[in-house]
Amino acid sequence: MNKFMQLAIKEAKKGILNGDGGPFGAIVVKNGKMVGKGHNCVVKKHDPTCHGEMEAIRNACKKLNTFDLSDCELYTTGEPCPMCLAGCLWANIKKVYFGCTILDNEKIGFRDNKFDKLMGGRKSLKSYLSQIDRDECLKVFKEYNNIKDKVNY
Repeated sequence: MNKFMQLAIKEAKKGILNGDGGPFGAIVVKNGKMVGKGHNCVVKKHDPTCHGEMEAIRNACKKLNTFDLSDCELYTTGEPCPMCLAGCLWANIKKVYFGCTILDNEKIGFRDNKFDKLMGGRKSLKSYLSQIDRDECLKVFKEYNNIKDKVNY
């Protein structure tokens, strides 16, 4: 398994064990080194924009003291929703690697697919998005799905 996806999974597990939000962890990498990390904190922060990718982007920007993440890649446990995908593009992240698909996200109660359809899909971004390590990420999704009284957002 990819070492950065392993870190994203670890970050996702940290978030769900703390009750912070959904099973979404993300890592920002520059020149082969992690420069940012984050997990879904929607429930913890009462903020619908605190998805794992957005938290990782914020963390990387703060650490690097910039808003421009050119030459960075992002690894995330779930295919980015339209908001996070746009955030990656605005940050100039050059490539996104994801584990579970937006259809996998939907299976555990998230609305990414609904919003993706409203926004016109992502066919033109297929070279920007690459799926890796889905089976390992699905394990985290299953762990999350077994939590009782969770809030999906």
